[in-house]
Amino acid sequence: MTLQTIKTSLLKFAKDEDGLTIVEYAVAGGLITVAVAAMFVLLGGAVNTRITALCAAVKGAAC
Repeated sequence: MTLQTIKTSLLKFAKDEDGLTIVEYAVAGGLITVAVAAMFVLLGGAVNTRITALCAAVKGAAC
């Protein structure tokens, strides 16, 4: 490989924007995952209380 070939390859790689979309999707997916996990943590106690109340209403105190 000559220096000109390497330079051309590096410039082509730097101008290629396809890799950016993959990174953007990865960041968006990570943020969605964090948001869903946070909602589970924040709503976990409230959901558990509701399920326990429903169970007690249906079966009595056996829950």
